[in-house]
Amino acid sequence: MPAPKKTGRRSLLVTSATLLSLSVTAPAALAAPTPRTSPTATPPARMSTVGGARLGQPGTQVNLAPGVPVLPKDLTARSWIVTDAESGDVLAAHNAHWRLPPASTLKMLFADTVLPRFPSGTTHKVTPSDLAGMGDGSSVVGIKEGSTYSVHDLWLGVFLRSGNDAVHVLASMNGGVEQTVRDMQDHADELQALDTHVVTPDGYDEAGQVSSAYDLTLFARSGLQKKDFRDYCSTVQAKFGSGQIRNTNRLLAGDFDVPVYQGIAGVKNGNTTHAGATFTGVAERGGRVLLVTVMNPEKHEHNEVYKETAKLFDWGFQAAGKVQPVGELVPPKSAEPSPAPSASGAGKSAGSGGTGARPVAGASSGSHSGIGIAAAIAGGVLVLLAGAAFLVNRRWPLPDLMRRRNRP
Repeated sequence: MPAPKKTGRRSLLVTSATLLSLSVTAPAALAAPTPRTSPTATPPARMSTVGGARLGQPGTQVNLAPGVPVLPKDLTARSWIVTDAESGDVLAAHNAHWRLPPASTLKMLFADTVLPRFPSGTTHKVTPSDLAGMGDGSSVVGIKEGSTYSVHDLWLGVFLRSGNDAVHVLASMNGGVEQTVRDMQDHADELQALDTHVVTPDGYDEAGQVSSAYDLTLFARSGLQKKDFRDYCSTVQAKFGSGQIRNTNRLLAGDFDVPVYQGIAGVKNGNTTHAGATFTGVAERGGRVLLVTVMNPEKHEHNEVYKETAKLFDWGFQAAGKVQPVGELVPPKSAEPSPAPSASGAGKSAGSGGTGARPVAGASSGSHSGIGIAAAIAGGVLVLLAGAAFLVNRRWPLPDLMRRRNRP
């Protein structure tokens, strides 16, 4: 169900001065801790080849040619990927399948799994057991035991403040943390996100909990098909309880050293001791929609993950339509085309092991088909600069583009 109009659809007008003051005076829980990394860590020599053989190779993969802009020189992230959200083409990647701690970007998988299960108007009174088991130092939105919250408000807490307390309440409603972890793992497997092993629903550091830039992009692409998901992840500011909460995605909300990125529309950021800073973003410019995921920049400057993401977005918009892809985002298992019969009558699959066979146009009408993804996420956020003001106006989806993409 769509988010209520007051926070889900309305345009938000904020001045650059407001952005600056809010970023400077934000509560401590909004501040991202300094990432800690292991200088000896290196990507494995062989990684998954889901999406294409080159994506399993360590290092940077890109097809530079005359007319293709060079990649930014000062990228320090351990892993990153730039993809066309509509076609699924991987324009460039760096250690795309390196299995790393995901931090709160894993909440995209949590939301994509659990969000459809509860209408936004459903209410829940929080019990002590709902908040049990949260990790020390978890980011929280301020859920109080004995208080009643709507599902809508809980999701605002998840997306805007990365509240582990809101995650745990929703997981409790879903049958508990263990059940939710199983559900998330099943959904990751369905999406062919095979680098991902889920231990907690909130992305908190736990032994064995890993994902990859490739998988996080799959989660974002799947989630962005859902209107509620799009509304929540693109909300800059909302009322929560008796106060206001502001999105900690700095490319969406801005900060003193990071401007709002033109065309940004979400998706999710994260930061933990072992994961460092992680981020997946979606942006639209000139009718083209790109997804960028960046994991754990080694450079420890303030907001570095957003700065490197913005550089990759800039490159992607310049290179799109010129650069030959190095791989692709695979469709979910349920959206893969049916095997074509061989001459002898025995069916054979066009691809094997989920290595990236492209779905045939019109092969699936399900919400997870490649065409469905393209139609749903084409649009984005239109950011207009008017003097010192930023006008953020969501416009999801674009019906004309949906009709164009679904023509035979």
